[in-house]
Amino acid sequence: MPPSHRFAYKGDRLKPLRAFCQTARLGSVSRAAEALFLSQPAVTLQLQALEREMGQRLLERSGRRLVLTPEGEALYELARPLVEGFEGLDGAFKERLRGMDAGELNVAAGSSTILYLLPRIVAAFRAAHPDVRLSLHNVTGASGLDLLRSDAVDLAVGSMLDVPADLDYAPVYRFDPMLITPPDHPLASRPDLTLADLSPYGLILPPQRLTTYRLVDLVFQRNRVPYTVALEVGGWEVIKQYVAMGLGISIVTAICLTEADRARLAARSLAEYFPSRSYGVVVRKGKYLSPQARAFSELIQPALFERGGYDDTGQSGR
Repeated sequence: MPPSHRFAYKGDRLKPLRAFCQTARLGSVSRAAEALFLSQPAVTLQLQALEREMGQRLLERSGRRLVLTPEGEALYELARPLVEGFEGLDGAFKERLRGMDAGELNVAAGSSTILYLLPRIVAAFRAAHPDVRLSLHNVTGASGLDLLRSDAVDLAVGSMLDVPADLDYAPVYRFDPMLITPPDHPLASRPDLTLADLSPYGLILPPQRLTTYRLVDLVFQRNRVPYTVALEVGGWEVIKQYVAMGLGISIVTAICLTEADRARLAARSLAEYFPSRSYGVVVRKGKYLSPQARAFSELIQPALFERGGYDDTGQSGR
């Protein structure tokens, strides 16, 4: 046969391989044609083309049945799993889609993100995907980055200032910096509050290793305004409680302020001096999100990672 005909069959081997496997299984060209909804001549042509392509006799007649030659046996062992896999693709795909509502999802986040940002999102995810086992890993800083890089978590949610080259960060929410004081504090009602007005009062801040402390220090240093730290303590809830007790003032992110804080704290925006803090989703660069991770990110922001099949995000600080 001319080379162009050989090339046509070589470009689409599935059809002749299907015909070959059905004939080998059923022992008859006519029965294979019936199973494939083809004419007998069409199946015969496909078998002949396959034998020419392989350069071997694959089938031979034994009585009224067609049986495999030794070469045909070898090809059948290789071709049958491929053909059966393709034939079952639709069912396997539908089964895989049903499996999206099972499995597990691991998310890294800092305490403030878990406490203030994620409750609504977690509730919505649990309602939509009750069979997915969701694990929230309460980690910050380098620990969270390590989990991302080792694929111990699918994604992270939180705030990032500096994004490493191997991670991608998609900011979604922004929150203003806020000064919090007791309601009767002199700064609570001072008009036209300046950064220098905070200088005489001791600050209650998170530990130095965290982003908030570093950001506060940077702003005061740049504006050449002295400041004092009265207390270092972790956790916005603890900081708010100590401020309410009159042990100092603090600069927090608005994410942590709730309706319950209105009675015990006075809050004023410091957006004139401090940048707002973004919170979003982080993944390892180039990481493909699982269906569960994609569903979770869609609840944070729809179409957050529609980028041709690859997804970008990373880890958070607080």
